[in-house]
Amino acid sequence: MRTDRGPIIVLGGGVAGLAVGYYARRAGIPFSLFEKSGRIGGNCITLRHGDFLFDSGAHRIHDSNPQITRDLQDLLGENLLRVEAPSRIFHQGKFIDFPLSPLNLLAKLGFTQSLRAVQDLLIGRLTIRDREADFERFAVGTYGRTVAEKFLLGYSEKLWGLRAAELSPSIAGKRLKGLDIRTFVREAVFGKQAKTEHLEGMRFSYPRGGFGEIPQRLADFCGPEHIFLNSEVAQVTHDRGRLLAVVMSDGRTVEVGRGRVVSTLPIDSLIAGLEPGAPERILRTAAALRFRHMALAVFFIDRPSFTKNATIYIPDPDLPFTRIYEPKNRSAAMAPADRTCLVFEIPCQKTDAWWTLDEKDLLDRIRTQAIRKKWLKDEEILDGLVYRFECAYPILENGYERILSVLLEYLGTFRNLHASGRNGLFAYSWLHDMMLSGRDIVRNIVAAEGVDENE
Repeated sequence: MRTDRGPIIVLGGGVAGLAVGYYARRAGIPFSLFEKSGRIGGNCITLRHGDFLFDSGAHRIHDSNPQITRDLQDLLGENLLRVEAPSRIFHQGKFIDFPLSPLNLLAKLGFTQSLRAVQDLLIGRLTIRDREADFERFAVGTYGRTVAEKFLLGYSEKLWGLRAAELSPSIAGKRLKGLDIRTFVREAVFGKQAKTEHLEGMRFSYPRGGFGEIPQRLADFCGPEHIFLNSEVAQVTHDRGRLLAVVMSDGRTVEVGRGRVVSTLPIDSLIAGLEPGAPERILRTAAALRFRHMALAVFFIDRPSFTKNATIYIPDPDLPFTRIYEPKNRSAAMAPADRTCLVFEIPCQKTDAWWTLDEKDLLDRIRTQAIRKKWLKDEEILDGLVYRFECAYPILENGYERILSVLLEYLGTFRNLHASGRNGLFAYSWLHDMMLSGRDIVRNIVAAEGVDENE
């Protein structure tokens, strides 16, 4: 089958791809979106088990871009809730504020350890040079050895699967901030008010029926006539700096014509599928990029509540999971009033036992650990399941920026190609980033093609 689908061909039906479709339709630009699986949403979905709902991750919406937030409000209407729920670190039986707060650390660690933490912070600031060399140097130089080892290094090594010295400092992102002498003085002077302002993670937005409502509403706006499921990309042909056609695994060919392609596929997969093939140097470079996968152990509990926290971070190196989240703390619609659900996130590679274990064995292991920690009682666990998904995070190891720049420079030689999304750009990005990228891509196409954006 040979079809000409119009100016924009979107590869991938996750949030990043759907965002392109959403803004394209608003701009009046014809588009078609192709998704390899039988559903939209990618790694951003809400699953149902009986009366329970849970997301494929501890997702939430922060107002990092007011215009994007307004677009989400337009999409979701009254279903976009404002939520106030803290995130915490569970450390040696105590819940500690996250992002880290000096006064809270003082209360939880005690005077002696807190004094040591302040001393280490000063030593780190004065003695650690070249903090941008790797994440370990960044964490120790910025927060001191005590705080780094208790809360940051081990957690990051579990999450990314590499030693902290092998990780890029960019993994710190926007979350590790505020633990400095200036913040300590501000909290000491202004007390609870300053501490509350620091904990920006307490206030966020969330869809009433789960985060999967966002891709579903985006898909509804795009229209089913523009979305083609079960369409796995096998090959992308090109000539003289232009993409010519997208060939699906079932043999269908979608001609690009004068249009453009927006890829949210993993960047290494896109490059591997180019025909003629990419230069050997580029293929070797792309093969150096790696993604972290995720296994979720989900338990349905016969009690009204576990905690009031949105997310609980687990730095303990003896436990395989990095986060626990309780969906009903985001929206009461996620569980019955007298019951709750806990989701344990286990980052892994496909060669790890956590990826290959059968469901019963994996659940038994996590159940045993949760009972040993006195978080759960065996008799209150109603049921459990395992959900796994690929490419949860790009692994941002040292030197990835140089590798990525080479690949993006190569892809930039194709005049009608754009990349977007966490996997398409190999970036540790969030919902607002993906929506913003989709909007900007469409605006660039509008500018280039002379399409009326207000049409």
